[in-house]
Amino acid sequence: MYFSLIPDIKYDIKPISYPFTESDYITAKNFFRRFKVNKDLFDYSTYYTKYTITDSDRLDTISNDFYGDTNYDWVIVLTNNLVNPLFSVPVSTTVLQKYTEDKYGDEAYSGTHHYVTFEVASGQVIDGIAVNALEEGIVVDKTFYDAPFEYWNGSQLVTIPGNTVCREVSNYEYETDENEKKREIFMLRPAYFTRFVEEFKSVNKYAESSDFITEKLKKVAV
Repeated sequence: MYFSLIPDIKYDIKPISYPFTESDYITAKNFFRRFKVNKDLFDYSTYYTKYTITDSDRLDTISNDFYGDTNYDWVIVLTNNLVNPLFSVPVSTTVLQKYTEDKYGDEAYSGTHHYVTFEVASGQVIDGIAVNALEEGIVVDKTFYDAPFEYWNGSQLVTIPGNTVCREVSNYEYETDENEKKREIFMLRPAYFTRFVEEFKSVNKYAESSDFITEKLKKVAV
């Protein structure tokens, strides 16, 4: 359905042969017309529902579940800015494993992608708030992992091994985490879905101009 809503353009294939005849033009979809979703939309929870994609889901099946038609998967693509629908949604475990193995080879499961810190309490309390010497979840490198970690506990300098305040994250764990980040999407509520589709149709109609042929077709200006 999406492609049927995109208007066409007729552009010249022989720019040196002027004036043009109909045989000098080719018709194609005008993908230069971009529909931009208002970012304010997602500031109002009344407009959308958050949905978590499962391994058995496809965009067309999700569309059918929410909108009663598999042909509105493009609405999900646009409202979630899925630049490449094949890679912007989570893949199954089997596909992820193969992708990781192809990308990292023998280092897929044993290789280290990066290191991430644990929370380390300093033992200090300032203005009634416990102060951490190190926050959890900071991405660090092997130099940090191998070096001693020092912090002030309020009375003395404490030195501990760097590998006790952070851990290795394997290539497969990293790719798994990245895959999981893609699971949550926004689904327009049915009350706003129809309005969105109608607006999309409206903005993809050409206004009358010197290049105008129909609402769905125009020639590129010479």
